[in-house]
Amino acid sequence: MHVVYPVVISALLFSIGVYGVLARRNAILVLMSVELMLNAVNLNLVAFDVWLRDRLHGGQVLTLFVIVIAAAELGLGLAIVLAVFRTRRTVDVDRLRALAEVVRAPGSGRLDGEDAL
Repeated sequence: MHVVYPVVISALLFSIGVYGVLARRNAILVLMSVELMLNAVNLNLVAFDVWLRDRLHGGQVLTLFVIVIAAAELGLGLAIVLAVFRTRRTVDVDRLRALAEVVRAPGSGRLDGEDAL
């Protein structure tokens, strides 16, 4: 098997993942896109490991490490998304720009910390 086929598929998967990270507004879909990018990297690692006929199978071992790190990243990311959803009732990335809680100032229509234009 030629190494070109998995590399092209990996490039397509990675491109779809990058598009998902840049274009999506939902935090869950952004996390899924990051996982898609990591899977594209894993496909490249295994393809080049087989193509180079490495006796120690370094690409496959590194792929296992990436899978473990991706699982930890996904668990932590989902925990953060769940905590943000509980406080803000949204997982829209565009609405989560400010890290501080937005509180209405008493007696005014403006938000605290909001600059007058």
